[in-house]
Amino acid sequence: MIGPLIKQVMDRLPAEKRKAYLLKPQANLTYESMIETILGKDGITPEMLKSQQERMQFIERLMQVASKDVRSELIKQNANLIDEQFFATFSRIAQSAMSSGQQQIAQVLIDIQTQLLEETEYGRQLKESVGELEAAQQQLQSAGQSLTREKLLDFALESKTDARLRAYVSLARGGMDYVFFQTLSERIEKASGDEKQRLEHIREKLLGYVADLDKQMEARYRQAQEFVESLLTQPDIEKAVSANLDKFTQDSVEIAQQMLKQATEKNEYERMGKLQKMLQVLQAASAPPEIGIIEQLIQLPDTTTIEQALTQNPDMVTQGLLDTLTGLAAQMEAQADNPEAKAMGEKLSEIYKIALKLSMKKNMGA
Repeated sequence: MIGPLIKQVMDRLPAEKRKAYLLKPQANLTYESMIETILGKDGITPEMLKSQQERMQFIERLMQVASKDVRSELIKQNANLIDEQFFATFSRIAQSAMSSGQQQIAQVLIDIQTQLLEETEYGRQLKESVGELEAAQQQLQSAGQSLTREKLLDFALESKTDARLRAYVSLARGGMDYVFFQTLSERIEKASGDEKQRLEHIREKLLGYVADLDKQMEARYRQAQEFVESLLTQPDIEKAVSANLDKFTQDSVEIAQQMLKQATEKNEYERMGKLQKMLQVLQAASAPPEIGIIEQLIQLPDTTTIEQALTQNPDMVTQGLLDTLTGLAAQMEAQADNPEAKAMGEKLSEIYKIALKLSMKKNMGA
């Protein structure tokens, strides 16, 4: 039965689209096995699927239990499931509940998250990381315009924990360049004894954290570039972008903007047109409601008033708002020769810092 059908498919395909795998079809007797086969080709093994299913089942059990003591026992029994992937899955479920207006479920999830952060090893590490990130951010903000590589180095050397060091790397990677590490090496050369060993140890950690972050950013940008390129191959770019709005990240938008700039410089008019349409669709789609919120916040006189407005309206502080602020600030920074754009970029950056701080507090249940 399959043979004649395959021949019909082959006969209807142009020669350049005929693939060898069509001649060796793999039969699947169930829908589940077909899904597993497809995912397996993408590198997702049955073991990975089983692990994800176990995490989802565990989250469902936690939501069904009202007693904190019973939850504690469940957490102890399933400690092996609670890792970075678990918290990522949990976070997506919580965000979905909040965005869809399921307040009762969202509150249950917040209570569970608070318990997970307090009673699990990974949760405590995550909570410490967020706390150190907030403290590092406040210290960098207090330095303001006077922040230099030397001062950034002083902050890093004063760090009491590895989490604080990682926080500085994530927040100020741009300042940790060749000159930064050259200055650190000069201090090491002038030091001696235990102090020299301490500085060398910090340098080793910083280099490792920077390398890890660069790899993550490179992987993210490569994935974003492949995603944008795949859309550019579609005949109807506007339709393709609209159908994949949920897959766009800030990285994807930045990549599209860079591609547009490169296409403009090379006079690649067809590519320019597609990229312009892509960015127009994204701009139209992202306008509500974050743009309206940002427009209101920009009109406020100072950071104190902005923080009060966001504190009184916590539902405004979403990941969408943070992403939109980042994108707008990047656009303003790209217009370095325009004083008005520069001032607007600084204002947007201030709003972003306040919103990020409140978002962290909300996620930690503070």
